[in-house]
Amino acid sequence: MPAAPLRPRSRRAWLWLPLLLLGMATTVVAWSSLGLASGRQHGWIALLAALEMGLMLRLGGMSPGWGRALLGLAGTVLVVVAVQWGIASGHIGAQMGMAPWQAVPKMGAHYVLTLSQLANTRIDLLFLALSLPLALRAGR
Repeated sequence: MPAAPLRPRSRRAWLWLPLLLLGMATTVVAWSSLGLASGRQHGWIALLAALEMGLMLRLGGMSPGWGRALLGLAGTVLVVVAVQWGIASGHIGAQMGMAPWQAVPKMGAHYVLTLSQLANTRIDLLFLALSLPLALRAGR
């Protein structure tokens, strides 16, 4: 059997990093803004974030496999953590007369974890948990 021909490396193979960072940043801003405006966590957006991380890596030309899947998973986890931190900081910062971005560095991880546990409903936690295997699947 003849060996499979080698595929030439794509010219856009380096675009995955800027696209992933752009997707993460826009998702964090949009999801946090929605959460702060409505007063709810909107855990279902974690599923959209997982799909977006996989899409950004694909559009950026990253080759398929476990590396892309794990990078999509890491991006999804970072987005979820950043959103939980941003929403908690926004609510507490508003009570002190600060903008959300001013309150973010002042919040401790334990305090954010406590506030997130109080704010997330069971369905939100279910969506957050389902986003992890979805991110793995979307990244492959």
